[in-house]
Amino acid sequence: MKSITIAELIQRDGTPLIDVREKDEFTAGHVPGAVNIPMSEIGNRLDELPSEPFDVICQAGGRSARVVQALEAQGHDATNIEGGTGEWIALGHPVEVPSA
Repeated sequence: MKSITIAELIQRDGTPLIDVREKDEFTAGHVPGAVNIPMSEIGNRLDELPSEPFDVICQAGGRSARVVQALEAQGHDATNIEGGTGEWIALGHPVEVPSA
């Protein structure tokens, strides 16, 4: 399984980012540009995944690692983000919060 750190994520440009946290977690704040497809729904939303390589993030890296392993087994080119959104926030990076 491929994994990168938050520092490496910051250097990426144009790689789609899928946030697999649940909707309430996502709306509380997420990495700018991330698209929310919760882990609990991903099996029914595979057609929404990018055809090109993409990154997968959760809160700490556990759920995203499981999702990446499952997607790789299906032929997707997915990379896990170690440390997740929690580390992104802890390092002081900006988050997006959807407007109500």
